[in-house]
Amino acid sequence: MNTRSASHAAQRQLWLAVGFMVASAAMFAAMAVMIRLASAELHAFEIAFFRNFFGLVFAVPLLLRHGTGILKTDKLHLYLGRCLIGILSMLCGFWAIVHLPLAKAVTISYSTPLFVTILAVLFLGEVVRLRRWTAVALGFIGVLVIMRPGADGFDANTFVALAAAVLSAVVAISIKVLSRTEKADAIVLWTTLLWVPMSLVPALFVWAWPSGWTWAWVAAAGFFGTAGHMFWTRALKRGDASMLTPISFMQVPFAAALAWWLFGEGVTAWTALGAGIIFVANAYIAHREAQVASRTVTDAEISPETQKR
Repeated sequence: MNTRSASHAAQRQLWLAVGFMVASAAMFAAMAVMIRLASAELHAFEIAFFRNFFGLVFAVPLLLRHGTGILKTDKLHLYLGRCLIGILSMLCGFWAIVHLPLAKAVTISYSTPLFVTILAVLFLGEVVRLRRWTAVALGFIGVLVIMRPGADGFDANTFVALAAAVLSAVVAISIKVLSRTEKADAIVLWTTLLWVPMSLVPALFVWAWPSGWTWAWVAAAGFFGTAGHMFWTRALKRGDASMLTPISFMQVPFAAALAWWLFGEGVTAWTALGAGIIFVANAYIAHREAQVASRTVTDAEISPETQKR
């Protein structure tokens, strides 16, 4: 493969990663809407269980396509740790979606990139340059503009949402570690299989059988959650966690628009401004990473020493 072809291949993988992350953001925004709809009848913990149960149902075709051999792994301990942290993050996140305005709950979750960037540098050895640090900081400012902390005060539910964001950052790093040796579909299957029994335990303490349309909402939450997870793992397989996580900020305007349309939750000028800042940050991150990927391939062809940055 010549230098130009290698450069194009690297950029193609990068843009695929970006596209998968955008699709993931749309799926998770739709899942948040389903959670809110189901919360009229069910507790957040029970919704989390049904999201995972139906998510497993929708993941069965993956198992049929690949066969049980895809579940063979020597990383079960990593899956268990990742899933325990993930279920805690999910329970906190679902609680926030139910008890906070939808756009606010989602935007608070996007303090995650700050933690992901730090963890990616410390534990994955990813190189994060000044411009990307600046873009991440800009995206975080956009989240703060939407949140306007202090304007209405932080309550206990806000801290629960923040806890979900911190735990989500740990999950993102664990996914990246697993994706080095594990297939994306294997990660989805193992995660879904483990999440069902893990989420059942807290759900039993608040159990109430759903009825009518609530069954549709929890089933749809499972579908959108599984689809979002599949897109997310494929994105992280192709790109740096610290680069891709800020792109998932697009879930914010998606969720805000759906909340306005379905629940009459207003989209304020602050929300629009914050979303605009986030979009600018995301666009720059994707553009910058495309340049870096192209230059890295070119430098590697010229001299191995240029990779030691």
